Amino acid sequence: MTAGRTDQAGPAEPAGRTGQDWIADALREHEDAERHEPTARHTGHDHGGPATDREQQVLDRIDRARRWRPRVREERITMSHGAGGKATQTLIEAIFLDAFRNPLLEPLEDSARLELKGAGEAGGAARVALTTDSFVVSPLFFPGGTIGDLAVNGTVNDLAVAGATPLYLTAGFILEEGFPVADLTRITASMRDAAATAGVWVVTGDTKVVEKGKADGCYINTAGVGVIERDVRLGVAQARPGDAVLVSGPIGDHGVTIMLARGELDIEADVQSDTASLAGLAAALLDAVPGVRALRDATRGGVATILNEIAKAADAGVMVAEDAIPVRTEVRGAAELLGIDPLYVACEGRMVAVVDGGQASQALAALRAHPLGAQAAIIGEVTAEPPGLVSLKTAFGGTRIVDMLVGDPLPRIC
Repeated sequence: MTAGRTDQAGPAEPAGRTGQDWIADALREHEDAERHEPTARHTGHDHGGPATDREQQVLDRIDRARRWRPRVREERITMSHGAGGKATQTLIEAIFLDAFRNPLLEPLEDSARLELKGAGEAGGAARVALTTDSFVVSPLFFPGGTIGDLAVNGTVNDLAVAGATPLYLTAGFILEEGFPVADLTRITASMRDAAATAGVWVVTGDTKVVEKGKADGCYINTAGVGVIERDVRLGVAQARPGDAVLVSGPIGDHGVTIMLARGELDIEADVQSDTASLAGLAAALLDAVPGVRALRDATRGGVATILNEIAKAADAGVMVAEDAIPVRTEVRGAAELLGIDPLYVACEGRMVAVVDGGQASQALAALRAHPLGAQAAIIGEVTAEPPGLVSLKTAFGGTRIVDMLVGDPLPRIC
């Protein structure tokens, strides 16, 4: 359940307002204001100020718009609510967080961090991480993986980016009547192998069977527990201006692989899912760099969603360079044909790291020393302004805002 912090202090959202595209709303408001100020528009001055004053007005209107209290306007759940973008964030904040609000849930990190009194050494408190996830990927088998190893790796990664050493998993199966036993055997074998690679055990589980047509073959729910042994307090709210933002490798592999594996598009590309356990990579980075502020695995909503969560939670800006973001040529080409920005495409074996800017080179070296981080890159930095917004320096020298994912271009990718 990842959607950034929800400490918005604005008023309740007025009736009829969707809350799903605050940047567009703010820009329309600015354009309406400009139509009533023709002199300012043609002279480059706004009430006597320079053109930059008008830019600040746009940013101020964006900030006001995004602080409305989230509200689900739709009467029924749509596929967009599961895509990891704005609709997901609104659903989590307006429904689930509102119902279950407590200090452990409120940070909305990938795992909850818990203290078990009396369970540590000499009777002290032990720190553990707890997470849960569900997997409904279609198809169940795809180049580079299956729903089984995806379930293991996805849960392990949520623990790893919390700074924990993953230990134990649960596995719950929802099976459709008529599902081939051979396929279930293949799925569980892939889970077994992924768990062995990650160094975890599947220690308990559950199985339910529903009537034919009431599910799509096989769904898997997992939960994971890990121990936090390092003295770290990771979280996107810890980001500070001057911090560096890194990604551990090429982005978008998994999402593009799933789309092509469905066979609905006449596109061929030599790509496969990047599904993998990040436990070893995260541990290597944390051991080498004391100034790690936050780690996130870039799944639904892609890297763009993570960057927006950083900006929102830290109340800071994030500036990234398009040329610095690693994307495989095949993935970029397929994404262009699909009309999708790779920044919004899911990964299942990549993480975004925020580290003290003075330790950026040290962090990059630590990532590249690990097989999964060989193509890691520094893609940008945290800035003081504009708070809450992500900006991208394009390959053409311009700058554009990178908003949260809107809609659902890649349904059921995990």
